[in-house]
Amino acid sequence: MKRGSDDLNLYSTSPNSVTANGNDSSKKLRVEDRMESPPSRVLHIRKLPSEVSETEVIALGLPFGKVTNILMLKGKNQAFLELGTEEAAVTMVNYYTAVMPQVRNVPVFIQFSNHKELKTDSTLNQRAQAVLQAVSAVQDGGSPNSDNSTLDSVLAHAPSPVLRIIIDNMFYPVTLDVLQQIFSKFGTVMKIITFTKNNQFQALLQFSEPVNAQQARLSLDGQNIYNSCCTLRIDFSKLVNLNVKYNNDKSRDYTRPELPAGDGQPAVDPAMAAAYNKDSSLLGTPSGMGAPYSNGGGFQSSLSQGGGAINPMSAAAAAAAAAGRMALSGHSGCSGVLLVSNLNEEMVTPQSLFTLFGVYGDAQRVKILYNKKDSALIQMSDGNQAQLAMSHLNGQKMYGKIIRVTLSKHQAVQLPREGLDDQGLTKDFTNSPLHRFKKPGSKNFQNIFPPSATLHLSNVPFGLDREDVTEEDLRLLFSNAGGIVKAFKFFQGHKMALLQMSTVEEAIQALMDLHNYDMGSNHHLKVSFSKSTI
Repeated sequence: MKRGSDDLNLYSTSPNSVTANGNDSSKKLRVEDRMESPPSRVLHIRKLPSEVSETEVIALGLPFGKVTNILMLKGKNQAFLELGTEEAAVTMVNYYTAVMPQVRNVPVFIQFSNHKELKTDSTLNQRAQAVLQAVSAVQDGGSPNSDNSTLDSVLAHAPSPVLRIIIDNMFYPVTLDVLQQIFSKFGTVMKIITFTKNNQFQALLQFSEPVNAQQARLSLDGQNIYNSCCTLRIDFSKLVNLNVKYNNDKSRDYTRPELPAGDGQPAVDPAMAAAYNKDSSLLGTPSGMGAPYSNGGGFQSSLSQGGGAINPMSAAAAAAAAAGRMALSGHSGCSGVLLVSNLNEEMVTPQSLFTLFGVYGDAQRVKILYNKKDSALIQMSDGNQAQLAMSHLNGQKMYGKIIRVTLSKHQAVQLPREGLDDQGLTKDFTNSPLHRFKKPGSKNFQNIFPPSATLHLSNVPFGLDREDVTEEDLRLLFSNAGGIVKAFKFFQGHKMALLQMSTVEEAIQALMDLHNYDMGSNHHLKVSFSKSTI
């Protein structure tokens, strides 16, 4: 990564400061200014997505220390970020030299600036400064200061006390309690409803005052709940009041603790469905998620731990997290071994369990119990992957039976003693080439979704003349796996496709049967669940 190429002609070429007044816009930086610069607490960020928010840029620096200033240049897709210390900036640059920084899944470039401090004109940078103030207050463990006139001007017209929250890149479960802990930093959280729509985890969260909702949105939109994943996308709901019927893991009214749990009942009052229809992104069946990750060894929570909403983490932990190296066996109370019960013992095999649970982590060993063949132990790479698989697969229907997935007390799955034949009920997949998450930084980390009727197919042979695979070939292949193909769509030049089965159960079975299916020409079909619909 090259450093020190502030190739903007908006700024004074003084090496000591950069200003936002544009007075020296006619001056070009000298060639030597483009060479490597010494460390500076001001960082120059380039090639940002055009719709990037101030919060998303600030989020790049927050894990490494306090962010003291920001200057957005949206017209140039660039920004300057000033950290509290030079040491924090050095740590950030070193980390992002090893791990490509991304904003909205777009690679960006970070380097030291030639400038030693950032002097911004408040009239040109008002919104960014308001966001920075709100975030900084939370980072310090306090609450945003609404006395400031700049912040007041941004907060003046909050349309609703209800926020719509979408979790992108949801590698770990996010619970109602985690959301309450994060958002209560900004004011009184009165009600929360969680649900899924289009296989995406969402929530409605109501504050006591609209200004609190605005403060939370300014500070948290674009932030990650956990390092490098579980990104918050926050907007205002068109609803102004939530009607919660039950207090359970899917919905909560903190003003009415006497509400029943309503086990097995929808978390949302049927009357709310009509209101959801008015809110274009709020359709879907309410759905709860699994347990939170309070502390996975070095994989700290970015938002949900400690006194402030956002805590610094070590660069090593950040690098390991973002690169997908998740050696998190230190996760409290979770060994990484799952107990799966109520299996169809006539149909299930170690291979089918490996393939299904491998969607959510790298399954190392699978053991179907000799004396209870409707149950199995599955050893994942670590406790976090086990929790993720449990949250997505518990209660799913597999081979006609609703399976139960819980954490096992076993620390590992034991292989049969040498010379002992256990009829193929135990299999070691440690060295399998089919692990989806073994490669650090793999895009598979960004494409983990709950089981759905729509499957994403990749590595489809195409451009090989008569060996090309057609839509009819794939429809027939998946129909033969047991089910009805309702819809199909090729994309990416026919090398990828979306295929919709009639039920989620059929999609699960098709994935187990056809992931890594040999299509010929050295092409093995890759199958995963999709959040899209056709």
